[in-house]
Amino acid sequence: MSFKQVMITGWQYLRAFAILYLCLIVGNLISTLLPFAIPGSIVGMLILFILLAFQIVPAHWAQPGCSILLKNMTILFVPIGVGIMNYYDLLSQQMIPILVSCLASTLIVMIVVAISSNYVHKERPVVGVKPDEVSLPPEETLSSVIDNDKTKGNE
Repeated sequence: MSFKQVMITGWQYLRAFAILYLCLIVGNLISTLLPFAIPGSIVGMLILFILLAFQIVPAHWAQPGCSILLKNMTILFVPIGVGIMNYYDLLSQQMIPILVSCLASTLIVMIVVAISSNYVHKERPVVGVKPDEVSLPPEETLSSVIDNDKTKGNE
């Protein structure tokens, strides 16, 4: 790699981390001003999402920093896991409520995803076409494909 390529790559990573940290800092500032408790990192992620969704910040600007953080995500969770061990006594006393809330929230998320997926992937009529004009695949083609699959399995 030439010096110019190294400088360009370094600038791309610097710009990506600057965007991520600016969103985090602004999120923390907004979080302190809110009358209710929302972590600043969550507000920062929402700010980053809005910036990317409205294309105020191009996605390729934040991509290098995000890819590094995602590749090393397991390393970033080690301090949190070790820190939880400091509160083992408290966690062991509250294990049943924690498990119930985890199971209930998992069930709720699964139901919401199933309903959302069903809504997104349901069949919709073709706009501008009468129901009789929609062409369907011939049944003979489907039955021949099924028969061919059955004969392959017997060989």
